[in-house]
Amino acid sequence: MEINPQSLTIGAAAAAASVGVETIRFYQRKGLLDEPDRPPGRIRRYAQRDVARVRFIKSAQRLGFSLDEVSGLLVLEDCAGSSAHCAR
Repeated sequence: MEINPQSLTIGAAAAAASVGVETIRFYQRKGLLDEPDRPPGRIRRYAQRDVARVRFIKSAQRLGFSLDEVSGLLVLEDCAGSSAHCAR
């Protein structure tokens, strides 16, 4: 059975990012990772960009950044396409 890499369950996304499911949930509670919408009667699906974001967060933590500092780095990443937001 082939898994669509753009449609991962939380468990598959966690495995792809080499973290536990609770790590993904923790990052969501902290506002570091968006929680995907849940279609009615279905489960949430995560994309490769979510996996890349979790990997980035873990890498930054390994380098000694706090989660507050990582949050600031993610703001810079998120505003890459929005010059008004980046001007701050």
